[in-house]
Amino acid sequence: MNANLDKAYWLGLLISVVLPVLVGLVTKRVTHAGVKAVLLLALSTLNGFLVELSNPGPDYDIGTAIVLSLVAFATGTLAHFGLWKPTGVSAKAQSALGGGAPRAI
Repeated sequence: MNANLDKAYWLGLLISVVLPVLVGLVTKRVTHAGVKAVLLLALSTLNGFLVELSNPGPDYDIGTAIVLSLVAFATGTLAHFGLWKPTGVSAKAQSALGGGAPRAI
């Protein structure tokens, strides 16, 4: 068996590794973890459907798009807990755009 993936699939995989950092950039530290997870799921779903749309194959396959979305979400979750959070990138992303804790007046 020889696996051959198009560039669109590799780009989608790379994007799904970076998605948790993007979620950190657009949310605040006080944002509930469930909201961040739903945002990651939405971005992963968008990623999966766009990757299938950009696939140079003969037609659009909704089943493949759903599988790609699930793979993107799993990859993003694993990247968050296994790569970004232990190295401190998640915390830095949360603070980058003023996403720190609210200031007392």
